[in-house]
Amino acid sequence: MAQVSLKKLVKRYGALEIVHGIDLDIRDKEFVALVGPSGCGKSTTLRMIAGLEDISGGVIEIGGVPVNDLPPRDRNISMVFQSYALYPHMTVRENMGFSLKIARQPQAEIDARVNEAAAILSLEALMDRRPAQLSGGQRQRVAMGRAIVRQPEVFLFDEPLSNLDAKLRTQMRTEIKKLHTKVQSTVIYVTHDQVEAMTLADRIVIMRDGYIEQAGTPDEVFKRPATRFVAGFIGSPPMNIVDATISAGHVVFANGDRLPLPAQFADRVREGDKVAFGLRPDDIFPTGHGLHSGTAAAVHEITLPVAITEPLGNETLVFVEFAGREWVSRMLNPSPLKTGDQLKMSFDLSQAHLFSAETGKSLAF
Repeated sequence: MAQVSLKKLVKRYGALEIVHGIDLDIRDKEFVALVGPSGCGKSTTLRMIAGLEDISGGVIEIGGVPVNDLPPRDRNISMVFQSYALYPHMTVRENMGFSLKIARQPQAEIDARVNEAAAILSLEALMDRRPAQLSGGQRQRVAMGRAIVRQPEVFLFDEPLSNLDAKLRTQMRTEIKKLHTKVQSTVIYVTHDQVEAMTLADRIVIMRDGYIEQAGTPDEVFKRPATRFVAGFIGSPPMNIVDATISAGHVVFANGDRLPLPAQFADRVREGDKVAFGLRPDDIFPTGHGLHSGTAAAVHEITLPVAITEPLGNETLVFVEFAGREWVSRMLNPSPLKTGDQLKMSFDLSQAHLFSAETGKSLAF
C-alpha cells in the first residue's frame, strides 16, 4: 500500500514558518495535485515528502510507516524534476538505468526494466541518443522513464511541464495521464497551472501561504469552492467576484447596482451583511447565447454596455460594464459585437456564490 499521510506537517526556515501544520491523506494509487501561487508552500511540501527538505514538525507516513528520519533512497519514491536532471554524457538508455546500476541490480534486470519503461513512453527509437539530441518533451519522457524503472510506491512530480511550450505541455499532460493508468502508482504532482491540475488529478489540493484552502475533486473545487481564494484561483477565465452588501432581498454593489439575492442564500444571510458575490463567466452570457443550469426564474436579465471582446473561434469572451467594473462572460455561437453596444445579459443566479467579506469562506456550507 502506498498511502501517503501528512500529519500536522510544519516547515520553518529559522523563525520564518513556510508550511503551517497541514494535514492530508492521499490514498493508494490516487493522483493528487498540489496547486497554488508561487510561494504557497507546495514545492516545499513535496520536497519534505521526498526527504530533500528536513521536517520542522509533524509526521510523514508512506504506506503507514513514518519516514521522517529516512533518507530519500529508503522511502521508495521517485521524483521527476522541472529541469529534467539528466546526465548529459549518458545515452537515454544509460540515464534510465543508472539508478539500478548504482543499486547493483543484475544487468538482465536493468535491461528488462529499461525496455519496459521505454515501451510505456514510446522511447524505443531514442535509446542511443544523448539529452542534447532530444527535444524538451523527449527529455521529460526520459526523466519519467528513469523514475519508472525504480518501480516506486510513489511518484513525485515537481512542476515537470513548466519549461515546455503550450503545445508540448498539452501533449505531455496526455502522456502523464496514460502513465498513471499503466503504472498504477500513487502520484503527487505539484503545479502552479490550474489547467494541469484540473485535467490530470483525481483530487486537487489548493494551497495558499502554507495552508490548505481546500481539497476535493476537480468538480468539487470548481463548482463548490470553499473560499473566495479558491473561487478566484480555479477556473479560466476566473470567477467574477465583487464586494457587496445584502439589502432588502438584493445584493447591492458599491455603486448602487444590484442583483436579486440568489434563492439558495435566502436563509444564510441577514440584512446588512457584507459579502463577496461570485459568478463564473459561463453563468453570465448574452441572452440566447448560453446554457443555464437552473430554472428560468433564476435567470436575471439586464442590458449592459460592452467594454471589449476577445474572439476565440466558436466562442467569444465578452466584457460588460456592471457594478463599477468589467465582468467577463462567455458567448457561445458568437455574433459580431463592438465596444459600446448595449447587450441584454443573462445572469444565472442559481449558480451564484456568496463569500463572507470577513473570513472569505463560502456561505453555501
